[in-house]
Amino acid sequence: MNIVEVQNITKLYGDFAALDDVSLSVPQGCVFGLLGPNGAGKTTLIRMLMRITFPDMGEIFFKNHPLSADDTYEMGYLPEERGLYKKMKTGEQAMYLSRLKGLSKDEAYKRLRAKFEQFGIMEWWNKPVEELSKGMQQKIQFITTILHKPSFLILDEPFSGFDPINTNLLKEEIAQLKSEGATIVLSTHNMASVEEICDHIALINRSHKILEGDIFEVKNRFKKNRFSVEVSRFDAMLAEQLQNHDFQLVEQLDSGHYTRFEIVIPQTKSNNDLLQLFLQYSDIHSFNEILPTMNEIFIEQVEQSNQTQNHEK
Repeated sequence: MNIVEVQNITKLYGDFAALDDVSLSVPQGCVFGLLGPNGAGKTTLIRMLMRITFPDMGEIFFKNHPLSADDTYEMGYLPEERGLYKKMKTGEQAMYLSRLKGLSKDEAYKRLRAKFEQFGIMEWWNKPVEELSKGMQQKIQFITTILHKPSFLILDEPFSGFDPINTNLLKEEIAQLKSEGATIVLSTHNMASVEEICDHIALINRSHKILEGDIFEVKNRFKKNRFSVEVSRFDAMLAEQLQNHDFQLVEQLDSGHYTRFEIVIPQTKSNNDLLQLFLQYSDIHSFNEILPTMNEIFIEQVEQSNQTQNHEK
């Protein structure tokens, strides 16, 4: 089941199309990576999901009905642009934002204290926001974004400004929200985080969606038949035999105890052919297929899309 369906969305600003006939589906209960270069159209799409702006053509469905103003009460949105009232005390600021989400004073205070303690910022409750670091301010905004327990969350560059420890804390919280049934749309340029926590992705470039799918399926779709073979001993004839059987030796690295070969298998050969050859000439320690990283897929697909769109102009 999909919690969000975006159908043929177009958004124009004069002669400029911020989004051009974009369709995508966000499965319920997943972490969905919304990816793309700067200026691709991601923020425009996010603002339409939050009903801040509206499409000129197309429609957005939320839980199988046209997206309405009431649906935004089930949503939480952490924008890339950070903004807190600098002179307010941290606790007062958090209470104010939480009450805007419909929580009672007592419930907001109870939930906030729990989250402040979890994120290690309780000592800052009575201090002005302007005394907080960028990372601490970001924690406040994240906490107030999730405090009303929304079923649908949009996080725009949530890891920006966080050190590794706090980034990991935020990732754990996202995983917990997912386990509780929330759907999270994650817009980020951090491809390592996409690999780690996203289930599905959509890639937008120059106002068009150029890629969408389950992240494992996407990585398999663009694999290059590359394999890593690690051996503890090998015959000197191995390299010659690889060449004779049309295997492409990309890299050979000696680490002391093991030697690692990176090899591309031609279309005329199989994984078993390569494995059998290594069994004849070496003692195999590990044999693994190398799938492309999301960073490699991102760069390759954006470059191809740019070439195609430039050619069409």
